[in-house]
Amino acid sequence: MLNSRRTALVGGGGSGIGFAAAECLARDGHDLVLAGRSQERLDKAAATLAERTGAGVSTVVADLAVDVPRVTAAADVLLLNTGGPPPGRILTVDDHGWQSAFDLLLRGPLRLARTALPAMAGRGFGRVVFVTSTAVRQPQPDLATSVVLRAAVTSAAKLLSREYAGRGVTVNCVAPGPTATERRRQVLSARAGNYADLDAADVATVPAGRAGQPEEVGAAVAFLASAAASYVNGTVLTVDGGRTETP
Repeated sequence: MLNSRRTALVGGGGSGIGFAAAECLARDGHDLVLAGRSQERLDKAAATLAERTGAGVSTVVADLAVDVPRVTAAADVLLLNTGGPPPGRILTVDDHGWQSAFDLLLRGPLRLARTALPAMAGRGFGRVVFVTSTAVRQPQPDLATSVVLRAAVTSAAKLLSREYAGRGVTVNCVAPGPTATERRRQVLSARAGNYADLDAADVATVPAGRAGQPEEVGAAVAFLASAAASYVNGTVLTVDGGRTETP
């Protein structure tokens, strides 16, 4: 367990993978700052996490595509997790769609990292985890902006990991496959066809025979934030039940 006074800033901490990761981090001894755009959702998540884990939990309302919360520089662990952009094929997404996705997935997280990483290095400890997607390695045609820009995020994480490797800081990615979240439901619902059939077809591509749970992704985040992962740096931890076909 890490020092109980270390603090994790969790993007998208009000629900889904962000909430699950926050709970895993809290159980490992971190205090939490949950960031997101809905105060109501954050307050509900904070109360639940405090009750379940006994951790100190605070919230900050921010659009992390454009805002850098003041608490960023104080974070020992930074989880860069955002909701995905709207589905769309590569030649049907317009300029506005690409710009919005760029701000959400790449520019915003890099601005947060630019603030957090020097401060972490100055303290001699830090963990940055980007939540990406297995679609980077096994592209889905209707998730074009996510595929292209999360690939850029993966490369950025590798560069950042090398910049700070000798100063007690690691930078890694967690790449979830199909995970039982509202985001997955939205993506499947945007496709033509019956939702139950689409869900079954999606799960059929997973050797494990099911979608993952947010808590399983959260456990991977908590591992990368732990002392046990101090020599794990610049890597992508895939959490997809064996779905990705490439080695």
